[in-house]
Amino acid sequence: MNKAEILIIDDEPQIRKLLEITLQSNGYLTKSAASAKEGLIIAENHPPELILLDLGLPDDSGHNVLKKLRQWYTNPVIILSVQKNEEDIIKALDNGANDYLSKPFRTGELLARIRSAVRTIIGEEADSVLNFQDLQVDLSTRSVKKKSQLLKLTATEYNLLSLLIRNEGKVLTHQYLLRAIWGPGYINQSQYLRVFIAQIRKKIEEDPNRPEYLLTESGVGYRFLNKEGE
Repeated sequence: MNKAEILIIDDEPQIRKLLEITLQSNGYLTKSAASAKEGLIIAENHPPELILLDLGLPDDSGHNVLKKLRQWYTNPVIILSVQKNEEDIIKALDNGANDYLSKPFRTGELLARIRSAVRTIIGEEADSVLNFQDLQVDLSTRSVKKKSQLLKLTATEYNLLSLLIRNEGKVLTHQYLLRAIWGPGYINQSQYLRVFIAQIRKKIEEDPNRPEYLLTESGVGYRFLNKEGE
């Protein structure tokens, strides 16, 4: 069972049904949307591992949907479209698409492209054990240890910490973090960040009031600092 969840955004009922049957029979979980608005809402509320996106949607251009997704969504997006001209393909790839498949497509080829894209996500985490002084983060098992002792982090705490670690040394803005962890609907809920950053600091810092790992950039956001790398 693959268990990866795939969101299908396509206005053609026959295509959605075909994709759902094909993907589910190959072990994937699926959600589907018939419009740009519906697709964006589903993606925001329950971010999937991968999105299959049609460019010809009834209420908005797939290119616009892709741009909106790429403001916060970092997982793969594969374009499925009847539009085969080079200009559309280049535009989609420039806007952040990972792959482009023209309709009609062969299901075997689509599944191969999906497997490749999903492997990219898994490959980024496989065998990735990161060490920072007395802190160890294993991205493959989603575990965090301090002085060899396993820490109990909630799923949200881990997701937030791992996102900062993946961008080590880089300042991530409040809006970026809120979009990535909670979705675009939460970009003004900065109290979420303050609460969760405080909780993480209590678990990973020697002195939460004088953090060495999770630093605050006043008025901007937060960054993860590896002092060994200074």
